[in-house]
Amino acid sequence: MASIATNPRQQAHELIDRMAPSQVSAMVSLIETMLDPVSRAIANAPLDDETLTPECAKSLAEAGEWLKHNKGIPHEQVLAELGITQEEIEQFQAPK
Repeated sequence: MASIATNPRQQAHELIDRMAPSQVSAMVSLIETMLDPVSRAIANAPLDDETLTPECAKSLAEAGEWLKHNKGIPHEQVLAELGITQEEIEQFQAPK
């Protein structure tokens, strides 16, 4: 069945109207992700192709080995031990 929509927004509405409820739910999740600025920034971020220094590679291997035998430390706990809050981090602005 051909669409008579003349603009992409109208065409999107027509296509969504033809979807099963489970497909609409998946589409809503996709659209929400696309509109979330953090998700969009992550998706558009350049690939980190910088080579690791031997020291950094060693540190990552040690951290991975540690995690095989220990439970990770929650972010909130680390912040509490440092005496800072997530809100303080979010409000922090680097000097210009």
